[in-house]
Amino acid sequence: MAFGVFPIVGTSGLISIDLGLRGAVVALCLLIASIALRDRRDSTAALLGAALAIGAAASMICTSPTFPRPYAWWGLLLLALSSANCVVFWLWARSAFDDDFVPRPWHGALWVAVAVAQWLDASGITQSAALERAIERALSLAFLGLALLAVAQTLLTWRGDLVQGRRRLRLVVLIGASAQIVLNSYLSFLQPSTHTFSMSSVANAFALFVLVGLSAWSVLEAQKGSILLPAGNVPLVAPAKTSDDPSKPAVIEPALLRRLERLMTVERIYRREGLTIGLLSAELRVPEYRMRQLINEGLGYRNFNAFLNHYRISEAKEALADPEQVEVPVLTIAMDTGFQSIGPFNRAFRAETDMTPTEFRRLAMAGNAALGTADQKSASRVEESASRIAEIGEKESKTF
Repeated sequence: MAFGVFPIVGTSGLISIDLGLRGAVVALCLLIASIALRDRRDSTAALLGAALAIGAAASMICTSPTFPRPYAWWGLLLLALSSANCVVFWLWARSAFDDDFVPRPWHGALWVAVAVAQWLDASGITQSAALERAIERALSLAFLGLALLAVAQTLLTWRGDLVQGRRRLRLVVLIGASAQIVLNSYLSFLQPSTHTFSMSSVANAFALFVLVGLSAWSVLEAQKGSILLPAGNVPLVAPAKTSDDPSKPAVIEPALLRRLERLMTVERIYRREGLTIGLLSAELRVPEYRMRQLINEGLGYRNFNAFLNHYRISEAKEALADPEQVEVPVLTIAMDTGFQSIGPFNRAFRAETDMTPTEFRRLAMAGNAALGTADQKSASRVEESASRIAEIGEKESKTF
């Protein structure tokens, strides 16, 4: 061997490595999906995670260098499932990092639209090269746009996230997967019709193998449910209890929890404009990470805005139900309790009470009126009884 010359793996060896990595990714994806469908069927994020894993497995199969082309009918199904996975990825990011996310029918319609567009492009049924190129470019832009929306979802809600594991997940999984999708979209946008094998195929398979491997490790290692596949209908983190063993330090300091409760209920710091977790930490003179732990593990909240809105909505409900404030506009009440505009207040109020502030006030006033009527009837009955007793007393006195 000459000095400075290194052995290079041939094309057949690279293809073998590529196929081996893809097979491992498919197996791990199906494992994650089966665990999600078995243990987390009541969780939207887990179900979307299972769909995402199945779509990733389909992508690994139909984009392999040895996959038969032109596509058979089953190949077109795998390709459509793979292409529409960008929609699933975006929805999974929404459900995983937004506690208030609810899937809508148009989300499903978007998935179908992307899948149908990919099927039309790959099947050649359009019989128009120009139309096929337009569909390919539109799909590439859709992949890129949805990936960027997922990244935006991560960054916009990262500050208020109180769950430490979910904060790490944002950077490790979501950003990495977004970069993967953006790279694939960029390459396909430049050369949408290229299906030949290259070193980038091996690199792509290896990167996805590492990403899916870490995800599978997280799912299998977690004893109470992975952050990737959270259980539905139950709090992600239950409020922590102080230790019963005096020799062990308390997980959450009761004195610190009482100070926080006083700030919220007595001083009503939630009314302060622009209140952040950093400002609240400075008020209590504790580091931010301890404040996050205190609110999350001590009180059970997963999001800082949800924590603040709990106190704001409680005060707003008292004001709306107060007969003396019946003429006060709803906007004024919203601003007084710490909300910056009427839109977020209405959304938070509806999420808390399943009704609008106006509906809540109308029902409260109706209840107060009914209670007042009942009190008036009771008072009139007492007066009637008293007058009858007085009449009887007068008659008796005249008789004697």
